[in-house]
Amino acid sequence: MTISRRSLFGTILQGLGVSLLVNQRLPAAQAAGDAPDRNESGPLTARVTRPYDAETPVREFTSFLTPNHRFFVRSHFGPPAADLISEANWRLRVGGLTEQPLELTLNDLKEFERVTITAVVQCSGNGRAFHRPKVPGVQWERGAVGNAQWTGVRLRDVLTKAGLRHQAKHVQLQGADRPVVASVPLFTRSIPLEKALHPDTLLAYEMNGRPLPLLHGAPLRVITPGWMADSCTKWLTDITVQADEAKGYYMQTAYRVPVTAIQPNSGLPGTSMVPVEAMVVKSLIAFPAEGAQVGQGPVTVQGVAWSGEATVATVELSFDEGKTWEQARLVGEDEPYAWRQWQFLWKPTVSGPVTILCRATDSGGQVQPQTSPWNPSGFLWNGWDRVAITVGL
Repeated sequence: MTISRRSLFGTILQGLGVSLLVNQRLPAAQAAGDAPDRNESGPLTARVTRPYDAETPVREFTSFLTPNHRFFVRSHFGPPAADLISEANWRLRVGGLTEQPLELTLNDLKEFERVTITAVVQCSGNGRAFHRPKVPGVQWERGAVGNAQWTGVRLRDVLTKAGLRHQAKHVQLQGADRPVVASVPLFTRSIPLEKALHPDTLLAYEMNGRPLPLLHGAPLRVITPGWMADSCTKWLTDITVQADEAKGYYMQTAYRVPVTAIQPNSGLPGTSMVPVEAMVVKSLIAFPAEGAQVGQGPVTVQGVAWSGEATVATVELSFDEGKTWEQARLVGEDEPYAWRQWQFLWKPTVSGPVTILCRATDSGGQVQPQTSPWNPSGFLWNGWDRVAITVGL
């Protein structure tokens, strides 16, 4: 088969997370019924269609849990071929610096202790579209995030069964997904052994009480609570314990941020780059929506807030471009890695255009900034959320 230079370039860009909106079509998995139901309210907003990358409309975040069919979708190459992850063929291989290599079926995994954790999963590039100057990559706005119950087994228990050698420092994770073109690197990541052995790090086979959907990594994915989704490998097939970080583009070049803030277009001399890991404190306004018109009676402003390995302490709102702030009420469930819902009963005093600003502070004292520090990949955006509305007469 002959591949044109333009098609090859587009495939490589998409494999590296860069959107090129040409000759795109929906993946077979979506055509087979894994796509959001367009007949229900609030379909996902597609940012790239091949592979299918789509975010959740923020209005859906008035609930504590994000339903599976409303949960954002992100991958570099799309789901793997069905035969690779069928129950008959799929195996989880555990090796490297272990005393006893393992090969496990899904039923084997289910013999370990079953654990359920509620946790936010967020794309590292969520909010990338708001960085100035713009950076390449999928132009996510506010909805590449969701909160779900994840059920599976502790990665620690699997590693303990395999036995760790004393040289072990990192755990490499590999899924079954593959790029179309062999020259595009595999999406291979690793996490430090300390995170792998944390009792809350899971190998998940259920999402919100149902078998893990294909677009979310079936039959097995990693969940690293408090960390960005680049560590939450989908379609997991191989775990390799090793002394060093994973090699390759997606660990040594991509998904890294500067240790110290840099100026746009300045290059990176004088600063080192480290892997994206923990989430930063962030909040979103789910209601009212951007561009909405509200009356002068009391308006319940509501949304969600979360942080990485800390809890949400306060959420504040401003209706005067940040001159003054008022504290919202935290409501609903309070779980370690989940987002926290909040509400504020607002009584507008004037009519006309109003911008609502929102910021959160976590238990570690980290405050959501007005604008995120710029970085060349557009990761970890957590600037104040803002919604422009109109107060009617």
